[in-house]
Amino acid sequence: MKITAAVTEEKSGPFVLQELELGELAADEVLVEVAAAGICHTDLIVRDQWLPTPLPAVLGHEGAGVVQAVGSAVTGVAAGDRVGMSFNSCGVCPTCLRAHGTYCHDFFGRNFAAARPDGSSVLSRGGELVHGHFFGQSSFATHAVATARNVVKLPEWVPFGVAAPFGCGIQTGAGAILNSLRPPAGSSLVVFGTGAVGLSAIMAGAIVGCSPIIGVDVKPARLELARELGATHTIDASSGDVLAEIAKLTGTGADFTVETSGVTTVLRQAIDCLTPMGVCGVIGAPPGGAEVSIDVNMFFALGRTLRGIVEGDSIPEVFLPQLFELWRAGRFPVDRLMVEFDFDKINEAAHEAESGAVIKPVLRMGG
Repeated sequence: MKITAAVTEEKSGPFVLQELELGELAADEVLVEVAAAGICHTDLIVRDQWLPTPLPAVLGHEGAGVVQAVGSAVTGVAAGDRVGMSFNSCGVCPTCLRAHGTYCHDFFGRNFAAARPDGSSVLSRGGELVHGHFFGQSSFATHAVATARNVVKLPEWVPFGVAAPFGCGIQTGAGAILNSLRPPAGSSLVVFGTGAVGLSAIMAGAIVGCSPIIGVDVKPARLELARELGATHTIDASSGDVLAEIAKLTGTGADFTVETSGVTTVLRQAIDCLTPMGVCGVIGAPPGGAEVSIDVNMFFALGRTLRGIVEGDSIPEVFLPQLFELWRAGRFPVDRLMVEFDFDKINEAAHEAESGAVIKPVLRMGG
């Protein structure tokens, strides 16, 4: 069948809407007519080739829509079901078998290689392969091919435009708090970077009763929104001494920090501001090969922990319904981060995300 997709042709190039051919489903695959897709920081850094995803490719990994068809081995969903799409995993490696699919031994292959495990792609143009299957979906398109493992049924009361970003950015920030770090009520939390991931972490921190909750950024508008969504304090990192201010607000240093910016100097701050036995969760993705130095004595002697976190340690079919219920109850108002754009405005939406003018752009595929 013919579909329309936003193709990334070259490093740092624009998204180009093109007609592509979509081939037959494999046995474990699910065809979704995409209604909405969030634009995530990961889409943009892959477009810019910070990570070696092959091009040309169709990106997009926060899609939601309606199932149109399923492969012969699929039993969990059927045509007509409303679904969100999340990350992919193999299901059979040691970490997947322990319900930690976010650390699947083939996580890169299933999400960033933009191909099926056998190297094929469901997408083509003029007989030539176009890389698809990005995060098991490539949802910058009118139709996406996911797998039975990375689709989640959606309640009727969740709009597609709200549900779509839960598949990556929203669950990543919230899950870092609710699943990974699990701070007890009354513990101090500092979130570096108040984009979609950071603000989701702040809202989750408020849900579990962290205090103080400190948001750190360089954009005043985002810091103001952070205060509205649960931060008790904010710090403008463009002026003043961030570490001194955190020490002042926490007294002994932060119990928990979350680094979402992907800037290595900021990661060092997130480590250095920890109290003894404090924990830093690392979410932000810098370019491949980026390194950060730490004072080893100040790290091990204080019992500090540095913890990598992927996709908020989420089991999407379990965690996303919990987040949807929090959203419905008004306790997790992530829709305040979102601005919708028509699909053909994808480059405008990406620019607004990069400039910081919009926190979470959401593409509407149906106009």
